[in-house]
Amino acid sequence: MATYTTEIASDKLISDSPIHQRLLKAYIAAQPWISGKLLEVGCGEGRGVEILLPHASGYLGIDKIQEVIDMLQQKFPDVSFKQAVIPPFAGIEDNSFDTVVSFQVIEHIENDRLFLEEIYRVLKPGGKAIISTPNINHTLSRNPWHVREYTPQQLIDLSKSIFDQVEAKGVGGTDKVWTYHQANRESVNKIMRFDIFDLQHKLPASILRMPYEILNRINRNKLHKQKSSKAMDITHEDYPIVEDPAQGLDLFYILHKK
Repeated sequence: MATYTTEIASDKLISDSPIHQRLLKAYIAAQPWISGKLLEVGCGEGRGVEILLPHASGYLGIDKIQEVIDMLQQKFPDVSFKQAVIPPFAGIEDNSFDTVVSFQVIEHIENDRLFLEEIYRVLKPGGKAIISTPNINHTLSRNPWHVREYTPQQLIDLSKSIFDQVEAKGVGGTDKVWTYHQANRESVNKIMRFDIFDLQHKLPASILRMPYEILNRINRNKLHKQKSSKAMDITHEDYPIVEDPAQGLDLFYILHKK
């Protein structure tokens, strides 16, 4: 039985729907770049597997949670899944995949340079990677599950130091999405006004995770009740891919290996 934290964002909890649709958009937007053998790094509970499979000749999904891997293998018996704590990508050969996708993962990785170097290593010449991660300029509070978040330029600079070409885009939003995001910001700010000592930035992440989870769930449920009709109308189509990553709630980058 899966346990849905606010960090994962469930496709089954109504209050998570706007976030789920935002995360789903990365998979849908990635389709034009998917070809050949595909590696998904951090496949999670398989949010996008069915979206990606028709565009790939082969698929391997890796994730750190064995229970999730076992569940996915039962659901998708014709493709491969592997439990792995990354980086490095142990047991994966150089130049072995045409495409790599990794959505909402790099912000969790301590050694982000090695993470990208490993993606580059396993890509075939001419291959490409599509990654997404939150745009820190639109983050509402410190997320204790994240090692770091990036400005658009920070991730461009890191990616360009490893890959041969970087296409920097973003996952933007319609007016409906930005209205929801602003309501979320105002609600979070009301909670954060009690943090007069700025403990969210001073305490270790491990201590903050439980209160973050509780308050985030309460906040999403409250927003669902207050904004129910509008928020629940939000679909992946309300998250357009924008050419300027600064305009994105998430950064959406296509990384090329010559």
